[in-house]
Amino acid sequence: MRRLKTFSKALVTDVASQRITPVVIGLAAVLAFVVVIAAGTGPYPIAPGEVIAAMLDRLAGGRDDGQAAIVLFQVRLPRIAAAICVGAALAAAGAAYQCLFRNPLVSPDILGVSHGAGFGAVIGILFGFPIAVIELMGFVTGSLTVVLVSALAWSLRERGDILMLVLAGIVVGAIAAAAISLVKIVADPYSQLPMITYWLLGSLASIRPEDLAVVIPTVAIGLVPLFLLRWRIAVLSLGDDDARALGVDARRTRQVVIAAATLITASVVAVSGVIGWVGLMVPHLARLLVGPRFDRLLPVSILLGAAFMVVVDTLARTVARIEIPIGVLTALVGGGLFVWLITRHGTRALWRRE
Repeated sequence: MRRLKTFSKALVTDVASQRITPVVIGLAAVLAFVVVIAAGTGPYPIAPGEVIAAMLDRLAGGRDDGQAAIVLFQVRLPRIAAAICVGAALAAAGAAYQCLFRNPLVSPDILGVSHGAGFGAVIGILFGFPIAVIELMGFVTGSLTVVLVSALAWSLRERGDILMLVLAGIVVGAIAAAAISLVKIVADPYSQLPMITYWLLGSLASIRPEDLAVVIPTVAIGLVPLFLLRWRIAVLSLGDDDARALGVDARRTRQVVIAAATLITASVVAVSGVIGWVGLMVPHLARLLVGPRFDRLLPVSILLGAAFMVVVDTLARTVARIEIPIGVLTALVGGGLFVWLITRHGTRALWRRE
């Protein structure tokens, strides 16, 4: 009952609710800024003013075929769009899972979707399938992994849904990781193994317009239930008993959220490879801005994740002569930010409750 009163009071008097709109507007402006800078950064530099002018001209129906326009619209902007999609998807899934499981250390791969998608992708690489088939296999096996985890948890449901889901995810994820290691052992060390290793480290270098045409709508579809159920997810963070007392079907809501988070995570992992830390770290930064309630956390996490991924991907393709796998940079940058959160704000930065 005490939690219910606290939650009801937070709905009305939470100070963070007064700053959600300016935060969203500010983050949208930051995202637009980093997109313009990223679009102009590279071996062929383009001034920010030229980037903005080219975008406005294209929106007005112009068809500039100059070298700058070719670099901008055929190379950089598709990749930036992919970075926005991947960052937003992973951050949204991470925020949803952290609220759903009431655990600040949960990330989108808690149920094994990343390892499952990785297994499907490396099998496709091993057999020399086309890139589209490899991506499809990654999506299918990632989704099937979560289905298997949910089935295992359901078979042991008398011991608690959340605990069994986490344990089943750890076990199935470990099995998938072991299977990936076996595939790497039998793969050709000169052609297949480098490709497998690079895919597992994550990269947006091979993103194609056809990928965007599939991934962006898929992520949008997966985000819809998270937005529609944002209040119920916020209530679930109090626990199943309190959620039921407030009229929320905890089991059904959890199933829908897991399905939506799996859809968006599997779809982006299938085209980008395994990219860690985004779904773990970004929601914590968002909590510092707007508090822990999921209805506010979701849009802020999406914008932060998108901006973060654009910045990291720009660094991945520009800081060295060769492209650095983006998963390496997200681990370095995300891990550093996570340490900063802990040292500066303590454990309250991980799980603030109002």
